[in-house]
Amino acid sequence: MNRTTLSLIAAGTGLVAVTGFASLTTPDSGDADASSAAARKPVERSSVLCPAPSTSDLAETAYTSFTPKSAAGSDSAAKGSAELAEAQRKLKDETDDDKGKGKGDKKGKGDKGKPFLTPKDPGKAVTGDASGADAPALVGSAAGSLAPGWTVQQTTKVAAGNGRGLLGLACSTPDTDFWFPGASTAKERGDYVHVTNPDTTAAVVDIELHGRDGAIKSELGEGIQVPPKSSVPVLLSTLTDEPQTNLTAHVTARTGRVGAAVQARDDKLGADWLPPSADPSGSVVLPGIPKDATSVRLLAYAPGEDDADLKVSLVGRTGSITPAGNETLHVKSGMTAAVDLGDVTKGEAGSLVLTPTEDATPVVAALRVTRGKGADQEMAFIPAAAPVGERATAADNRAKGSTLALTAPRGTAKVKVTASAGSESGRPVSKTYTVKKGTTQAVEAPVPSGLKGTYALTVEQVSGTVHAARMLAETEDGVPMFTVQTLPDDRGMVAVPEAEQDLAVLQD
Repeated sequence: MNRTTLSLIAAGTGLVAVTGFASLTTPDSGDADASSAAARKPVERSSVLCPAPSTSDLAETAYTSFTPKSAAGSDSAAKGSAELAEAQRKLKDETDDDKGKGKGDKKGKGDKGKPFLTPKDPGKAVTGDASGADAPALVGSAAGSLAPGWTVQQTTKVAAGNGRGLLGLACSTPDTDFWFPGASTAKERGDYVHVTNPDTTAAVVDIELHGRDGAIKSELGEGIQVPPKSSVPVLLSTLTDEPQTNLTAHVTARTGRVGAAVQARDDKLGADWLPPSADPSGSVVLPGIPKDATSVRLLAYAPGEDDADLKVSLVGRTGSITPAGNETLHVKSGMTAAVDLGDVTKGEAGSLVLTPTEDATPVVAALRVTRGKGADQEMAFIPAAAPVGERATAADNRAKGSTLALTAPRGTAKVKVTASAGSESGRPVSKTYTVKKGTTQAVEAPVPSGLKGTYALTVEQVSGTVHAARMLAETEDGVPMFTVQTLPDDRGMVAVPEAEQDLAVLQD
């Protein structure tokens, strides 16, 4: 292999995006400034990973796949392709109630070994469904016009019993590092971290738990093997002898890349997915607390060597307030801090913003939010979220029950929200919203005209910086079931530096 080839490979490796790969272009001519300039282009490949949805025989799971129509880009005429296929399911540390489940063929659409979903065109939601405890994890890949911004949502409804609730999750993209403040090994909780490997080679992961007193030592969380194209659920309570209510779980891949999410089940509060927090940051935004939240618990973790001192602000419709008695939060290095904020929203939807009181120390954070009272309570999680950026999508929305929360913590911002064509029929509808500085605007999501089926919501940042979340809600036998998905940038576009031939690399 000559030096020119090595040089081009080195340049190409810098173009890998989290969700896909961008092509390297070589201009016919140009100066140094032109060769170093980076153009924004759509990614050419992307992957999504959906964990096994439930261990309940009563589970009904809906999958919605969507790629924004504009994502293909004006210079990308290549036909796209995408498919979701079953992953192998390897069980680890089963409880007695779980034994014997997950070993049969999936109930629902698709046969084992065949694609579960095969989207054809951008701009239209495509759906599938599965029933019962045997629904498997799914591994998906997309190329061409279907790759940029490809989003898959799985929404599971469990009407009763252990794991009751509306469990929603935006299927993840492969990565190597995940933080989950909000996990628990308390007696009333049954939390599993699901680790899914999309590749044809095995992955090895470590799972660390950090509680109120620091790291919890456990060799059982080290060197967990995740076979190729498979998913492994790990019961967190098997990694420690001492139950703890408030934990931060840290999943890292020693080799390979994986998707990870925590399925949290509570004996009284139902169940939902806990997605990973945004990367550690000195300031974090947790958008989309519903107006009728009856209790909110904040959990934060400082992964560095320094403690973090944070100002706590609730950003509502007209501005920001500090929760009485919880104006600040001290997070010790390597320890999980938790504080109950009660019914902090007081009937008005809002978002929680954490900012450093002095020096910025990176933290990860999440909220556990509860709606309802007594035996009719239901919980969901809101992790710290990155901004919408260029574009973000919530794939699964219905004619009723979808609420969009838009937060502009640092300055007035404007966004364009598009309701896509429905999975069966319906015409797209777009609306533009202006969000004033330091406020949260909660709106009923726009609905396509003539909608039949489900649809996707795409949020595009026109100006300013916006953080967003979508709540999906429905009532079942008096229980206010709900799930919240944050809307970070879909990373469907990537900066691609142009390159030109450099004969100097041939010189000794």
